[in-house]
Amino acid sequence: MAAERLDRRTMLRGAVLLAGGVLLGGTMDTTTAREARAAATPKVFTRADWGARAPGHAIDVRSTGPTHIVVHHTATANVSDISTSQAAALSRSIQRFHMDSNGWSDIGQQFTISRGGHIMEGREGSLRAVDEGGHVVGAHTANHNSHTIGIENEGTYSSATPPGDLMEALAETCAWLCTAYGLDPQEALVGHRDYNSTNCPGDELYALLPQLRSDTAARMESISDGLGRVVEPELSPDQVPSFPDLPSSERVATHYHGPTVGQDETGG
Repeated sequence: MAAERLDRRTMLRGAVLLAGGVLLGGTMDTTTAREARAAATPKVFTRADWGARAPGHAIDVRSTGPTHIVVHHTATANVSDISTSQAAALSRSIQRFHMDSNGWSDIGQQFTISRGGHIMEGREGSLRAVDEGGHVVGAHTANHNSHTIGIENEGTYSSATPPGDLMEALAETCAWLCTAYGLDPQEALVGHRDYNSTNCPGDELYALLPQLRSDTAARMESISDGLGRVVEPELSPDQVPSFPDLPSSERVATHYHGPTVGQDETGG
């Protein structure tokens, strides 16, 4: 185990890991953290940009960041429209379903990426929480929402390959989130099926997760090189369960793709 962690740290040498990270030769100051986060931040369309509704009631925001980033697919059609207007319409559609059909206070995921590679803020306060090192509790992975960020990727990838623009944006988003929260992508990036009994995020997207972890680490190293900083991780995320914790469920609605809230979770 010690050797494996050393290998991961060697691979991530140069990556900017903020939460609990220390500079080699000194503690990372606030200015450095801010610079690193700014350098990693991709273009994210805000809730105002896509026309989000206000939440039904207050969103649960934690002061500590998440330990894992969960990759999902939306289980919707693999559309050819890659415009920003399509991405915005998708977010509005998911929010309607989550609020009006599921009875949740807001859209369940923290971020959504369209097939055109457009990144959309999801649940209310998600962008602010990342910037402040906190965590907006969502509704996307049953019994694990308190410590995970959910990224919904437009499409169904049971047999289809995700488009390049989507994967590029996903790697960019993961590098940003891992940088902001001090996460090791080799441990932190998981699929929905790693926690719940579901096919999500589809066999094809799930098979790309090892490459996504490598691409994310490479982006983090590039960010670090640009800042002239070297940081080592200190945070050790909880081990991902190797078995599902809920029984299998059939797809019953347009945006349903597996268990999203547990018995003690309400959807916020």
